[in-house]
Amino acid sequence: MIVFRDPADVPADFGSSVVAIGKFDGVHAGHRAVIERARVDAAASGRKVVAVTFDRNPLSLLRPDLCPRDVSGVTQKIHQLAETGIDATLLLTFDAELAEWEPREFVERVLVEPLRTRTVLVGQDFRFGRGGAGTPEVLAHLGEEFGFRVDVVEDVRAIDVDRRVSSTWIRELLAEGDVTGAAKLLGRPASVWGEVVHGLKRGRDLGFPTANLSPELEGFVPADGVYAGWLVDEGSADGLRSGTRYPAAISIGTNPTFDDVRKRQVEAYVLDETELDLYGHLVEVQFVERVRGMIAFEGIDPLIAQMTKDVAQVRSALS
Repeated sequence: MIVFRDPADVPADFGSSVVAIGKFDGVHAGHRAVIERARVDAAASGRKVVAVTFDRNPLSLLRPDLCPRDVSGVTQKIHQLAETGIDATLLLTFDAELAEWEPREFVERVLVEPLRTRTVLVGQDFRFGRGGAGTPEVLAHLGEEFGFRVDVVEDVRAIDVDRRVSSTWIRELLAEGDVTGAAKLLGRPASVWGEVVHGLKRGRDLGFPTANLSPELEGFVPADGVYAGWLVDEGSADGLRSGTRYPAAISIGTNPTFDDVRKRQVEAYVLDETELDLYGHLVEVQFVERVRGMIAFEGIDPLIAQMTKDVAQVRSALS
């Protein structure tokens, strides 16, 4: 998948496109329904499939007090969009200038001129342009003028609870520690992504050395607790790639037994690995199942005994 970070980066000979537009936070089942429709339309017409999205939630600039935490960071989002099999993503920088574009200007500068759009697919709640003045109806009207068709894709809904799949719902599940439920809406395990940094090395002293993620990680961190999951080593930050996937017991919290960690941290113990050096590596930590909540123990021995039980449960959950 090609990533364009500005409309001017799209080459003149790129060809005509079928475009899906959205924030794509989490690239969940609802987003993929829009993208899949775009892929079907493109296959029938021989055009490229392009996702148009933003480098941040527009609310982070327009209404930061109302802006939720991202389900996926921008690095994760690009990777997740690539997995859908589309041809390109146009990642727009949402800044004060872009926020002032009127709907017509957005259409001309993003859809018409660089991408030669012939079909646009959006969700029912799609808004664009200054003050959110652009609606699917406005987009369709502009499409008639500029020669593209607009398809509004219906929401993907859960039948049992009659609720549409959304990033909001996924955040709620993760905040409760329900990573299994979140995975059903995402279509893959919930995850965080970041660099492995040095910690207090207490896990090594206890016999369970952990890879500590930088606080500057991407993704929505689930509720405090211990989880079964996977650590995917994406290689060092200098560009060397690995891609190795390890089973892991993952801890989230402030280590209440010792009460000396001020910020929540994500750390992963790779099962049966005591000499693995991941410092400086970029990793994705995927959450499969919650094993237990975070509690304080009366000393080191009970903690080690519980960690041993945790590892056994993790091994069973991943088998």
